[in-house]
Amino acid sequence: MTASSTATVPSFDLAGKRALITGGSRGIGLAAAEALAAFGAHVTLLARPSADLNTAIERLRADGRSADALELDVKDTAGLRAAIAARAPYDVLVNNAGTNNPVTFLDVTEEQYDTIMTLNVRAAYFAAQVVAQKLAAAGRSGSIINVSSQMGHVGAATRTVYCASKWAMEGMTRAMAVDLAPHGIRVNTLCPTFIETPLARRMLASEQFRNEVLKKIKLGRLGQVGDLTGAIVYLASDASSLMTGTSMIIDGGWTAD
Repeated sequence: MTASSTATVPSFDLAGKRALITGGSRGIGLAAAEALAAFGAHVTLLARPSADLNTAIERLRADGRSADALELDVKDTAGLRAAIAARAPYDVLVNNAGTNNPVTFLDVTEEQYDTIMTLNVRAAYFAAQVVAQKLAAAGRSGSIINVSSQMGHVGAATRTVYCASKWAMEGMTRAMAVDLAPHGIRVNTLCPTFIETPLARRMLASEQFRNEVLKKIKLGRLGQVGDLTGAIVYLASDASSLMTGTSMIIDGGWTAD
């Protein structure tokens, strides 16, 4: 005679959910869109107009996924607010748009600082606010996934501004989670190591830099976008319904010591 189990099987089903992915035309954003769509979500790829965006939408639809594009610069808060106001609420936000420009601290210019902080912090902050306001007004729960970095937990050479932006994202995520918990809106960060995306490949093209990175990653390899999609689906779905205000670090062991 076997004892009965009270455990329930987690559900990763996203059927009927709507997901907005910023920076969704390539790299981590596109991988997130593909994964969420595969689990049943309708996905909206937010990016500036480009051939990449058109190709991404065509590919998703060719695979039988429900997808559309929002051609917009995420830094345009007024434009984003108007676009979201005209649409049904998004149950999931993957706040992925971001940038980096490695420069040693002594040489960082005000323009370089403003470029990174405007996109990585200000735009991400208000994108989350716009989506959350719409959810709260509709009385709906949801999940905001702020794509941060392992650099939101450590420091690194030539990355003072990038680290500042990601540490800021970690802090604002925790505070957002506190404010939004009464509305049933969860907020967490996803913190990858170096992932071989178009943005990272420019830096990883240097053999010296690549070797330095690999020495830090305990598992001995660079990340691929597919290494993140399971975590993204988990954070978007009811499987993570008790998880908010924290970080999911996928760094191959970089921050373990």
